[in-house]
Amino acid sequence: MKSKIDQYVINQVKDKRVANNLSQADLSYELGMSVGFIGKVESTKYSSHYNLKHLNNLAKILKCSPQDFLPKKPL
Repeated sequence: MKSKIDQYVINQVKDKRVANNLSQADLSYELGMSVGFIGKVESTKYSSHYNLKHLNNLAKILKCSPQDFLPKKPL
């Protein structure tokens, strides 16, 4: 099971991914990860999640700040 903070971050990334018309495979490719990586991260069946390096690279790809993926207050 993913923590509240992990799930929050994943939801924020997913929202931005969808808003940018990117598929899971597109984003995996841009990150240099396996095709299924984003799918595993976004699925509740796996414990996979993003780390800080991922968030920094995702911010570059999605043209935003890494802070945009984090909540304003602790969860």
